[in-house]
Amino acid sequence: MLIKEGELTHKLDAIVERFEQLGHCLSDPKIISNQPEFQKIAKERSDLLEIAQGYMKYKELVKQLEDTIGILEIEGVDLELRSLAEEEFKILKEKKEKQEEYLKILLVPKDPLDEKNTFLEIRAGTGGEEAALFAAVLLRMYSRYAEKRKWQIQTLSLNETGIGGLKEVVLLMEGRGAYSHLKYESGVHRVQRIPVTEAGGRIHTSTVTVAVLPEAEEVDVAVDQKDLRIDTFCSSGPGGQSVNTTYSAVRITHLPTGIVVNCQDERSQIKNKAKAMRMLRSRLQEIEKQKQEDEISQSRKEQVGTGDRSERIRTYNFPQNRMTDHRLGLTLHKLDQILEGDLDEVIDALIANAHAERLKGL
Repeated sequence: MLIKEGELTHKLDAIVERFEQLGHCLSDPKIISNQPEFQKIAKERSDLLEIAQGYMKYKELVKQLEDTIGILEIEGVDLELRSLAEEEFKILKEKKEKQEEYLKILLVPKDPLDEKNTFLEIRAGTGGEEAALFAAVLLRMYSRYAEKRKWQIQTLSLNETGIGGLKEVVLLMEGRGAYSHLKYESGVHRVQRIPVTEAGGRIHTSTVTVAVLPEAEEVDVAVDQKDLRIDTFCSSGPGGQSVNTTYSAVRITHLPTGIVVNCQDERSQIKNKAKAMRMLRSRLQEIEKQKQEDEISQSRKEQVGTGDRSERIRTYNFPQNRMTDHRLGLTLHKLDQILEGDLDEVIDALIANAHAERLKGL
């Protein structure tokens, strides 16, 4: 049983009590006249609404189940009534178990960054041109997935090879759940396939690294202008003759950390600078987040990859039409569909696994 007498019950009871207190506060004339305070309380109550209602429903099911058990324990009860009670017991027990599972999800602490837009960075790792070609495949896969979820996609930086591959690409994805759905994609992605240029038909193994960063707002990360070196240069991307003859592209170097970001997406130098600053803030936020996580657990160090073949989170095997996520031990034999953006099954499994791990912390 998930919920039993103890610390978890006390926590849920406290949530319901707080929820009811906030409801009373919202009818207080003094608070109603103070709009900032009213909005603050209304938001806190709204955040507690789903779990408070879920727990109250759970307790109601427990009471109904106890009443039904009471009928079954009566000696000499009418057979028809007993039969009805037994059927009711089965239905209520199933509903209670489902409500427990629902509360499990609600009890998992939410990542405050989940609602952020996200930067997605894809870079060719080991494997030369074959790695660059697969980087282009992953770009298409994530773009298709984003389109299915109705997210807006902006290409901020793109470095192509001569035969259709990508050395690196940086995207900004804007939309509901962008970071929460993509954050588990960070790591080394390994591909096994026969390159087009391979005359002997041998399978080659290459890697591509993926980094996913939540977008940092200006209020999240303060950047001192004295710490920046800003360079402008001619864009090499598409957009016509004027793009290539004006210094519209922007490179920003953050001197204390050595972080360098580029943006050449827009014709306007001002717009490129604004987008580059968004990227820089997100990189700085990720550094700070990593520092905090390292303080909590030194085991996080093993997650810092170099792009070597052994440090993979996922393998894409073309000859077997197979994708394997090594963190979950999940294997799907529908690689062709996955590369068309059908990522729901693996991403949902990763989210569920993360929820289960975080629930242990309760």
